[in-house]
Amino acid sequence: MRLPIIKQLIKFVSDNRDEDYLNETIETLEAITEAKSIKDEEIDVIGELLSNLYGAIEVQKEIAAGKTQREALNGFMQRVMGAIDQ
Repeated sequence: MRLPIIKQLIKFVSDNRDEDYLNETIETLEAITEAKSIKDEEIDVIGELLSNLYGAIEVQKEIAAGKTQREALNGFMQRVMGAIDQ
């Protein structure tokens, strides 16, 4: 996961006032992964994009619930790092 990408996705959602763009992108990327001829390297790239998209959605929900962007991002990254450590 890349924090700059998640921040940009949050900005995109904020600018467009619509999280559906991210959800539709996720659906599209997941459909692409089902192609039989897709290579492992391509799956890895799509997986990285998906993790950033899912992360942005989680952070956006926290912002919508009243947290500042900074609080939401820090909390999210702490959860990610905690999951990695386990």
